[in-house]
Amino acid sequence: MPKVRNIILLLLVAGALWHFYGDTFNHSGISGVYEDIHSDINGIKENPEVVKTIDYLNKEIKLLVGKIKGSTEEGEKLNQAVPDKPELDGPSEQPFSVHNVELNDDRAQVEQQVGPPKRSSMNEYGVNWDAYHENYHNFFMVAYNENDKVIGLYTNQDLLTSTNGISFSSTRDSVLTTLDEPLKYLQKGLVNYQIQDNKEYDMFDINNSYVTIFYDIHENSTVTAIQLISDDLEKQRENFFTKPSELLKEGFEYQLFDLTNAARVNHNLSVLSWDESVRLTARNHSKDMADNNYFGHLNPKGQSPFDRMTQDNITYRMAGENLAAGQTSSIFAHEGLMNSLGHRENKLHTGFESLAVGVAFSDESQPFYTENYLTK
Repeated sequence: MPKVRNIILLLLVAGALWHFYGDTFNHSGISGVYEDIHSDINGIKENPEVVKTIDYLNKEIKLLVGKIKGSTEEGEKLNQAVPDKPELDGPSEQPFSVHNVELNDDRAQVEQQVGPPKRSSMNEYGVNWDAYHENYHNFFMVAYNENDKVIGLYTNQDLLTSTNGISFSSTRDSVLTTLDEPLKYLQKGLVNYQIQDNKEYDMFDINNSYVTIFYDIHENSTVTAIQLISDDLEKQRENFFTKPSELLKEGFEYQLFDLTNAARVNHNLSVLSWDESVRLTARNHSKDMADNNYFGHLNPKGQSPFDRMTQDNITYRMAGENLAAGQTSSIFAHEGLMNSLGHRENKLHTGFESLAVGVAFSDESQPFYTENYLTK
């Protein structure tokens, strides 16, 4: 029976070849048939639709491998020891405290309990955010004045205590019930800037400080982050958008990277490494958007994020891109991206291994942010 099947198969192949190449055989013999077949195969390989399909299948296979690899690595990392959460006390002088730190505390007090910062980078207020964490667990940032007094605080982890009962389990409705009416405008010089009423955050003027409470709209609008800025520090920022500088650009980039990792830890995901090789690609796209007044993943040349990475000789098995524009800081950009489902999926993707962020500013000092995620 196998022999019969083989004979039938050979006859079918021969019949197909005769159907397509019989005339060529009659005119040019076997060598002519060989040349025609070779030419047809090359034509198929070079057909744009075939190339596109092969490229798509290749990327999908890489994505599947990345997901399998990512799931395995996540399982291994979840078994690693997680630092203990600090024992949190209620604030003694202020309405809120973060990691037992309050506005007006001394740097020495802060670093006595948590050690030196892991990173210090420029923010939109012209001072540094000092980031404290244990491999992004127990993450919070502090800004100090020239006298080493705490004038700014931020966290997107459950390190908040308050005198009014607001915590990371509070909903937006309960926050609005507990606190006074949120601010509708923020004054800079002679201009009142309207605060967005998008239900993703509210800003309050409380006890000589500006308190911004961010909500996770994908988690029943519960509190997901808090920023505390002293009145004096807010007054230091004269314009809505801060004047650009190299230090501010780098600051926004590293802060967005740190915030992403702190969010990943919140969701029991692995920490991403910084990938310097793709930073320039990200910066160039942000600059292109800022210079040419557009916002999108496709640039005016029709290049996708993957085209730009390939052009810059970036090799990868899997890649993704997030964009933001118009937010005054990396914090507002990050929180906005986390509330946008597609961008959130990139930030919390189990298969990604590294990230670089590129920032550029428009002529009006408006920041553009590009996050490029990779698995190599």
